[in-house]
Parts: sequence; structure tokens; C-alpha cells
Amino acid sequence: MQLGRVIGTATSTVKHPTFQGERLLVVQLELASGNPDGEPVLAFDRLGAGRGDRVLVTNDGLALQEQLGRTTPGRWSVMGLPDHG
Repeated sequence: MQLGRVIGTATSTVKHPTFQGERLLVVQLELASGNPDGEPVLAFDRLGAGRGDRVLVTNDGLALQEQLGRTTPGRWSVMGLPDHG
């Protein structure tokens, strides 16, 4: 799991069937210092995170498949919204 910040959403008219009806966020992963860690990732979100929110994401594809109830090529998913403060 890793912390990141939501920098936007993704919209696509052509997508894998398992992405249909799912909310997809563009998340910039962050180091403990708050600096960016690599390129942004596409993460499934069922928790309602918004632009600018910090999120806890995982790249455990099996956890995502269990959450969706089906096999998917998706990899990243939002697992939590850390408290502010």
C-alpha cells in the first residue's frame, strides 16, 4: 500500500468491460516526504475520493478482483482515505 494524491479522473468511451461503470482516478503516488514517486497511476475508486484528496492505494490486483467480483486487468485501487491532521 502507498499514499498518493488524486490529481484527476479518467474518462474513456472504449474500455475493458470490467472498467464499465467504475470510477477511475488518476493518482500521483507520493514518498514519505510528500514528493512524487514515479508516474501517476489509474486507480479504481468506490470510496468517493476527489481531486486533491490523499488516498491509500494498493496495487494488489487480487484484492481488486475480489472487490469487483470478477477478473480484471486493473491493478490499482483506493483502499482508504487517511484522516487529515
